[in-house]
Amino acid sequence: MKKAIIILFVLFIEALLTYLVSDKLSVRFIEIMFFAGIVFSLITFWFSSSGGAVTRYIDTHTSAETGLIQNYQPLKFNRGPFFNASVIFTIIGLVFFILLLAGIIPPETK
Repeated sequence: MKKAIIILFVLFIEALLTYLVSDKLSVRFIEIMFFAGIVFSLITFWFSSSGGAVTRYIDTHTSAETGLIQNYQPLKFNRGPFFNASVIFTIIGLVFFILLLAGIIPPETK
């Protein structure tokens, strides 16, 4: 139950941020929803994971400066409700984007 509330809250925040960006750029919400979802997913992946290439670079740099050898840490991804919400947002955005490209959702006319 707690995870579902977190997922709904994150979806709301992502939708709000996407709406603000779409309003600022004067484009429709559904036109940028997929791309915003990808950005949210990548940011969430970046902050949810540990180890990997960036950590190796930092460890190597620290070892070169201090002379102390660091232990290697493989990339470990911690999948949680934040990442799940970002993926759900991306999938919903992809569906809307496909419908927009297929012409099922008509282009905006003013």
